[in-house]
Amino acid sequence: MRFGVVILPQYPWPEARRRWRKAEELGFHHAWTYDHLSWRTLADQPWGATVPLLTAAATATERIRLGTFVSSPNYRHPVPFAKDLAGVDEISGGRFLLGIGSGGTGFDAFVLGQPELTPRQRHERFVEFTRDLDVLLRFEQQGPISFDGPLYRAVGARMVGAPAQSPRMPFVLAANGPKGLRLVAEQGQGWVTTGPDGDGGDAWWSRVAELSGRLDDALADVGRDPRSVDRYLAVDFSGTYSLSSPDAADDAVGRAAELGFTDVIVHWPRPDEPFHGTEDALDAFAERHLR
Repeated sequence: MRFGVVILPQYPWPEARRRWRKAEELGFHHAWTYDHLSWRTLADQPWGATVPLLTAAATATERIRLGTFVSSPNYRHPVPFAKDLAGVDEISGGRFLLGIGSGGTGFDAFVLGQPELTPRQRHERFVEFTRDLDVLLRFEQQGPISFDGPLYRAVGARMVGAPAQSPRMPFVLAANGPKGLRLVAEQGQGWVTTGPDGDGGDAWWSRVAELSGRLDDALADVGRDPRSVDRYLAVDFSGTYSLSSPDAADDAVGRAAELGFTDVIVHWPRPDEPFHGTEDALDAFAERHLR
């Protein structure tokens, strides 16, 4: 089992630097930050930009993998975003994990004045965005890359130089529905889920088990070994914050392992909700599960 921690982009860089470095020192295998322009109840609080933060984190750390949890197509175009990602991956020495999702329905979905999309349209955009990034981030020679899809167009785009990771950085795709899980099977090296919305407790865990089984089916349909895709579970959406007590952490880790997840993701404690707790709880988690 591997472990990751989400560090929200809310802190001045000296404090953020301490947290990213501490995540590595505690032994976490990967550390992530949310890729939003703002987020839910924290919309009126400080909230930094994703790519500069991860670039700075790459220079402050040496071994821990770094990732987006998860990148949104709500306000991005694949070409400039691919350039940003390739830069972060190079600066980190090939430690970057690209989490990608379909884009939420909150603030980020409307901040640029864009129309509201149906679930089907959001999925179609997710597929196109992911496939375009796949083409761009695999490119190893100087030369033009063009595509002309319903949503994204590129005319002679250039990605110069070999990728830092071969054939490209791993894609960790967020999906719960059957079409999204099919995309994971086709394009993903990893799958990440926060579980079903609205459920908690045993019902949440039961639904997570169902989702994992559906991914097995999707992988079988495309001829991939289920063990070829890493499975990341964000356990703090189960209705119980994993660092609220040692028992809660042990229960979450144990259940995730029983369901075949390779990676568990927790959130750095905050002084208030969500993810209310103290840093001592993070230290205790690391002592029990990372040492």
